[in-house]
Amino acid sequence: MDLERLAGPLAGVLAERYGPGVEVRGLGRAGGGASRVTCGFEAVTAAGRAHPLILRLDGAPGALAAVPLTREAGLMRAAAAAGVPSPEVIAADGPDGPLGIPFVVMERIEGESIPRRVLRDPALAAARAELAARCGEILAAVHRIPVDAVAGLDRADRLRSCQEVLDAIGEPHPALEFALRRLERGRPPERPPAVVHGDFRNGNLIVGPDGVRAVLDWELAHLGDPMEDLGWLCAKAWRFGSDLPVGGFGTYEQLIEAYERAGGATVDRDELHWWEMFGVARWGVICAMQARRHLSGGERSVELAVLGRRVAENEWDLLQMLP
Repeated sequence: MDLERLAGPLAGVLAERYGPGVEVRGLGRAGGGASRVTCGFEAVTAAGRAHPLILRLDGAPGALAAVPLTREAGLMRAAAAAGVPSPEVIAADGPDGPLGIPFVVMERIEGESIPRRVLRDPALAAARAELAARCGEILAAVHRIPVDAVAGLDRADRLRSCQEVLDAIGEPHPALEFALRRLERGRPPERPPAVVHGDFRNGNLIVGPDGVRAVLDWELAHLGDPMEDLGWLCAKAWRFGSDLPVGGFGTYEQLIEAYERAGGATVDRDELHWWEMFGVARWGVICAMQARRHLSGGERSVELAVLGRRVAENEWDLLQMLP
């Protein structure tokens, strides 16, 4: 992607916020992200004041994002209104906008988002001790977002969608197939739909010594069972070698008590276990799908290939979780 050609039109967009003469400096792609392109830069005003910002763009065809970027911007604004720590959205537009590609510009929040550093940095020790509880409070706020706050959110059956993706891959994965059948037979009762973040985990949080500063990546948000977010946060992949079940930094009790105290729905532990197991199965299917993007030639990527090698880890985790 030619980022240089975007600098001029982007400056025009930012002039509405920062005034005429604003310059875009240091625009460059940041690491991470398999479905969006993330770039850091500074908007420098005519008076010389620098504003650190983030530009998000649509990624490669076949990427996983289910929510258009303009809708993601709306979700971030709705989340902030509900009390979720969120970067301020500066500008957003679709493919017919000034950049010729869907984009969101947001403020850049300083802090740590690399999971292994979140789990090990001595400077984050105090925040880490409260992180599971804080995640419970934030998820209660996420699930308070009005379901009609952003139009067009998907409400598909999550388990059926997962099975359809696995079928479309066209490869045998007996452990995943067996786990999905077991999940189908043991479905918990359906809860009233809520806005579900869809990827709330260690790695999509910006953390500082004072705690969680921002929740990122709303690209998989949808309407569904709020317990999905709690189960996903507890999936083993997001523990990064830690024995603590909630994101590698806390206990189930810390998460549940804070979630319920902050106004979230009452959590049934068996139901949470079902959603945790679904999260592991879902991640296994996603890893297989991302590997297929690489192997099919749709997008050659070492990162996608590495994800493919993690399918077996999730299959093993699922077999360990089966009663």
